[in-house]
Amino acid sequence: MSRKPLIGYVRVSTTMQGRSGLGIEAQREALSRFAETEGYELVSVLVEVETGKGADALDRRPQLAEALAQARRRRCPVAVAKLDRLSRDVHFISGLMAHRVPFLVVELGSDVDPFILHLFAALAEKERAMISSRTKAALTAAKARGVKLGGPKLTEAREIAVATIKSLADRHAGNVLPIIREVQHSGAKTLRAVATALNARGISTSRGGRWHAMTVRNVLARA
Repeated sequence: MSRKPLIGYVRVSTTMQGRSGLGIEAQREALSRFAETEGYELVSVLVEVETGKGADALDRRPQLAEALAQARRRRCPVAVAKLDRLSRDVHFISGLMAHRVPFLVVELGSDVDPFILHLFAALAEKERAMISSRTKAALTAAKARGVKLGGPKLTEAREIAVATIKSLADRHAGNVLPIIREVQHSGAKTLRAVATALNARGISTSRGGRWHAMTVRNVLARA
C-alpha cells in the first residue's frame, strides 16, 4: 500500500538556533515519526530561520510559501511539529487556512480539522495574553515590595516551573502505562489501536485531550 505524500515545515525563531541546529532536528524527528506512524511519506521538509519580528507575513516566510506551493502541486497536507511553528498569531493561521492546504500538527494528531486548529490557536493566544498580564502584575507587586527582579532568582523560578511540568507529565505517564499495557495485551497491536481504546474508555491525556498514536508513543517513551 503506497503512502500518502506529506510536506514538512520546520521553523526556528533565531539565527543562532538556525546555525546551531537547536530545535531543528527535534522537529524533523517528530515529523518523521508522525509520517511513519500515520502512513505518510515525508517527501520534503522546508526549514525556516527567522527572528520572529514581523514574521507573521507570508512574504517574510519564503520556506512556508514554498511548502504551501509544493502541497498544492501534490494535493497533500503540510505538517508541523507544533502549532506555534506555523505561528503564534491566530489571524496569521486563519490566513493560512484560506490557501486551502490542509495542515497537520504532530502534537495534536492527524484527525484535527481546521476549526479545531483555529480554536487551539485562539486559546493559545488568549493564554499567552493572560500569562503576560499576570506576570506583569506580579512583577509590579514584587517591585513595590522592594523585591529585586531578575538574576538567579528568576532563573531558579523558571527551572522549578519546568521541573514541575515534567514531574506532572511523568506521573501521568506512570499512571496510564498499566492501562496501555492492558490494552496491548487485550489485542491492540498498533499505537493507533491503543489510542482508540483509551479514548473509548474515556481516559484523557495529561493535557486533558484525546489520544493519538503519537501521544501513546510519547507516553511509552517517557515511561
